Amino acid sequence: MACLPPLSSFAAIVVAAGKGLRVGGDTPKQFRMWQGKPLIRHSVDALISAGADPLVVVIADDARAAAEGALAGIGGLQYVIGGATRQASVRNGLEALAVASPMNVLIHDAARPDLPRDVIARLLAALDTNPGAIPVLPVVDSLAVAGEGELMTDTAAREPLRRVQTPQAFRYPAILAAHRVWQGAGDAGDDAQVLKASSGSVALVHGDERLKKITFAEDLMHPSTSPAFRIGQGFDVHQLVTGEELWLCGVQVPHDKGLSGHSDADVALHAITDAVLGAVGEGDIGTHFPPSDPQWRGARSGQFLAHAVDLARAAGYAIANIDLTLICEAPKIGPHRPAMRAEVARLMGLDESAVSIKATTTERLGFTGRGEGIAAQAIVLVSLASEGTTT
Repeated sequence: MACLPPLSSFAAIVVAAGKGLRVGGDTPKQFRMWQGKPLIRHSVDALISAGADPLVVVIADDARAAAEGALAGIGGLQYVIGGATRQASVRNGLEALAVASPMNVLIHDAARPDLPRDVIARLLAALDTNPGAIPVLPVVDSLAVAGEGELMTDTAAREPLRRVQTPQAFRYPAILAAHRVWQGAGDAGDDAQVLKASSGSVALVHGDERLKKITFAEDLMHPSTSPAFRIGQGFDVHQLVTGEELWLCGVQVPHDKGLSGHSDADVALHAITDAVLGAVGEGDIGTHFPPSDPQWRGARSGQFLAHAVDLARAAGYAIANIDLTLICEAPKIGPHRPAMRAEVARLMGLDESAVSIKATTTERLGFTGRGEGIAAQAIVLVSLASEGTTT
């Protein structure tokens, strides 16, 4: 149950002070729903998962309640009121980090919710040799210069041009100093422009098409690139020891030994949890419930599974079905299978027909064959909620 290690230390600022009116409606787009949860929450979750600490959220002066509602349950966030321009808002966020004085900071737009971890890694790596780095993509279309009356007056070479995305990464002292001395006319197009104006070099790293900015109402729909179905696989092992209770699939099973672990060591629910998390790209159980955290000592694994299901739903997916295999010589699983199946279905909000629980042995080979432990393997299929699944 290894968790994804955090990337090198960095702070983050999520800029969410705009009105976002082009998306339509009265609610700023950063607080609108996208794939099952508020737009802003996607990027905040991604940054925290990658190791951002501290994290500042820059909001409008009347948006505190909306922001706290969209980010409910996420601890340690610092809210800062933005300025009259984006540049002023970012500076406010940077000033709020002065006490922490981080080495590096990522500045990200809340309107870009799908933030790949590998982009963050490339940006941080580039800061080893540059004071700033930004993700970019090549321009693939031909370019035309528009004149009066929307008539083409010339063409432009696309080869030296790049499309700029966020997050943009900087050494914190360099970008703070650049914002403090910014003398540009009006608002800065982005923070790389501010650093460049103070003679700071900005490295270009490869971005990702997934970092598309949400601008219009149709952008809030499920992106066409989201697959209708995704599959996750989970595998877990726990040791059998004397003096422990044996929990499998949320059911206490009578046996002369129990499974050893930081939580209740329910190997079956751990495997299913990892399968759900894997299906929606949310890491593994150790990422969300690290065994080093004392609050999870003795915890019931049902809450781990419920959390994974919530994450799947927040990503716009519903659980379609589960296939679990328990691998052990003893105890016999058959007599407990109906109760196990019912409990897994209850925990995941499924009909029992969507839950398969099987058991097998290794013909007395290996650690399970010697009765030293129990292994579990789970396969989970999830589908876009819009495809008709109602869980």
